[in-house]
Formats: sequence, C-alpha cells, structure tokens
Amino acid sequence: MSTKQRFIGVMSGTSMDGVDTALVEIEGSHIELLSSLDFPFPEHLKQRLLNICLGQATNLAEIGELDHLLGHLFADAVNALLEHANCPASSITAIGNHGQTVYHRPDGAAPFTMQLGDANIIATKTDIDTVADFRRKDMALGGQGAPLVPAFHQSIFAATDSSVVVLNIGGIANISVLRHNHPVTGYDTGPGNMLMDAWCQKHHGSKYDQDALFALEGVINQSLLNALLAEPYLTRSAPKSTGRELFNMPWLEKMLAAVSIAPQDVQRTLCEYSALTIANEVQLYQQGAAPELLVCGGGVHNPLLMSRLAALLPNWSVRSTEDKGVDCDNMEAMAFAWLAQRRIHNLPSNLPEVTGASQLASLGVLYFA
Repeated sequence: MSTKQRFIGVMSGTSMDGVDTALVEIEGSHIELLSSLDFPFPEHLKQRLLNICLGQATNLAEIGELDHLLGHLFADAVNALLEHANCPASSITAIGNHGQTVYHRPDGAAPFTMQLGDANIIATKTDIDTVADFRRKDMALGGQGAPLVPAFHQSIFAATDSSVVVLNIGGIANISVLRHNHPVTGYDTGPGNMLMDAWCQKHHGSKYDQDALFALEGVINQSLLNALLAEPYLTRSAPKSTGRELFNMPWLEKMLAAVSIAPQDVQRTLCEYSALTIANEVQLYQQGAAPELLVCGGGVHNPLLMSRLAALLPNWSVRSTEDKGVDCDNMEAMAFAWLAQRRIHNLPSNLPEVTGASQLASLGVLYFA
C-alpha cells in the first residue's frame, strides 16, 4: 500500500464554528496536508442543531430535513476546497465525513450516537466516494465510539522514552497518551471551548473570547469552580466520552442560579475549569525526563488557557502540534481523511484499549459516488 492517494477529511465539531476540510496525500504511513479550508456554518442551521443537542423537543421531519441540509453543506464545503486547491474531484480516492453529532450517549441500556449529514448527497454532489458513520461499528462492539483520533495520533507521533500527550481542545477536550511500552490511552477530559464560547456569545456578543480578553477582565470565583469540579463525569474511569449533552448552558446556569457572579468572572472561571480538568488528567501520565503536551484545536489560540496549562504542568513542555510539523487547526479533519483511507483499504482504525470495543475494526460505511 505504498501508492500515493489523496483523501479529503470533513469535520464539524461540537462548537459548530465552521466546517473544517483538509486535503491530504497519504503514502504508506506518511500523511501530508496539501490544502485546507474553513467553510462557514450557517447561523440559522447551527441554532436548529443546538436546539436538538440541548434536548429540546424535535420530530422525525426536523431530523430528516437537517440531515438533508447538512449533506448539502458538507458537499459544498468539499467542492469549495477542491476549487480552492485547484484539484479535480477525479484525483480524490474518498472523502471521510464525520457528520454533525446531535446526540452521543454511549452508556445505558441502549447506547447510541447520532451524526447527521446525508453521505449519499455528499457522494453524489461531489462525485467522490464518501466514507461516513464512523462511530457506530465501534459502539456495536461495546465501545464508546469515541475518541477516534488517538489511532491517528499514534500513526503520526512516535512514542519516546518520555510521555507524549496529544491534546485536542475543541468544544470538548480529549487526550491521546503515547508512552513507550504502554498501550495508547485516550478519552474526553471534559469541556474545552464549549462553555467558554457559549457564555461569551451570551454575555459578550462574540462567538468566542478573542485572545481571552473577556476572561482577563475577570477573576476566578472559587465557589463556582468547586461546583464545576464536582461534576461526576470527571472522576469516572476511562474509557469515557462526553459532549454537549452534559456540558451545556442549562447545566452551567443551574450552578449559577443561587449566586450572583459578574459575567467576566464566570468567563475567567470557565477558562480555569477547562485548564484544570485537562491538567489533572495529563499529569497522571508523566513519564521520563522530558514529557510533552502537544496541543491542537481552537483552544491552542487561547493564550490564557495555554498559559494556565503551562503553569499547571510545570514539568511538561506545552506547545502546539505546529512545532512537530502538524497543522494545529486541521488535525481532526486530517484524522477523518486518514480514517477514510483505512476504511477503503479495510484496515483497522479503532483502538479497543481507548474506546472499550471488544475488537479491532475498520470503521465507517462507504457510499459510492
């Protein structure tokens, strides 16, 4: 499998701040990012999806319509990337499309996960074979269906004598732990940007806290921080995964109902909450003389969050994945391009030690152009 092939990865995360697309070339174990494009996510569509994610009443007609609209959105994002890269569709082996998660419940009597975005539309509108529905095979095998990126991180970052932890700070923060002579470990640590973005949008009028300026106006409220840290998810053992079903504005507002805290103090406290819940997990895996925390995702651009991680992990080198030559903003889109390549060649792409699945599997369903 040494032949060069091109794949496109499409990722729309819990923040819904855009559709990330990445065009990559894969030869053997080597992956190269050729081009990328952040495609805008329509605000009206985002709000309809948020309503479902937060548990508001919906119906099959709404689900079906959103599935259809997202299929067109993702297809348009791919076609925009092809035009941006001046790349013909005929040169692409397949698209890996994560879909938009509207609900993820891997535990309980009837575990399920739901991602919307009709892959039939994507394959038809782009004229490119499309791989989608990556999570449910892992769940059928008893796994969490998440996180799936640790297998990709393992393929591009070598384990050394010292710990290497890859941290993706999207809406939710997740880690991949790479240690020599240890199985890969990975799970969702808790909120990344999700709560900060939602609070900032409501109380500061912007989609996210640019340069953490809003948070820097405030101070940490210890009572609120203690309440946030009491969330039971944080003390659960891995494998585990979470999302907007748990960490959302109603969840936060319940904790704020009986107290009066200035909005900027809430923002500062939420930033500390994300930093602490990440650092508390990362420090469990310190090994060797020079452990590294490699950060990707939107949170890498939050200077306060990054400085707090460095302060909370004084024995670690905390830096962007860019320092290792891997684009920090397109890591997840690249991962789903890689997952599509694994599916096309029927290669395993889950890590049972990460997700809890009973066996290795090649994840995803192929939709032909």
